[in-house]
Amino acid sequence: MTGESTSETRAPRVPPRWFVRTAWVVHRRLYALSGGRFGLRRPRPDRWGMMRLTTSGRRTCLEHSVIVAYVEDGPNLVTLAMNGWAEGHPSWWRNLEVHPDATVATADGERLVRARAAHGHERERLWAAWREREPDVDAHAAHRSTETPVVVLEPRYEPDRPR
Repeated sequence: MTGESTSETRAPRVPPRWFVRTAWVVHRRLYALSGGRFGLRRPRPDRWGMMRLTTSGRRTCLEHSVIVAYVEDGPNLVTLAMNGWAEGHPSWWRNLEVHPDATVATADGERLVRARAAHGHERERLWAAWREREPDVDAHAAHRSTETPVVVLEPRYEPDRPR
């Protein structure tokens, strides 16, 4: 069981790809223009939060930043590699598969993280946590032919950097 499909899954309307991509660009631009004051939010029990995730490119090792939704699981941050409901995995997840160390900026500040995919019971538990905040997550995932990775971002510490 993947935690993504049920016999009663309804298909919500998905915006056209050009609209989704434009929204991402506008969101990142507003974040940059506001100096980070707009665009991030803490999650609540009934709503996911938004964070900026900075990864290293899998081929170039250049930094790439995206703003993604997340929920908290203890000290970990959890996001879904959904690619705007489209086929394939997003570039940021493919980058993390090669270079799992990343940086996130949340409404509470910046932190270093290490990414991994959740599997088994942990994945099911975290998918259920997403379902509580986004009731259409199963229907959105049904648009994809592959299982949506549940990405766990665990805190990491560097010896020369304060905790």
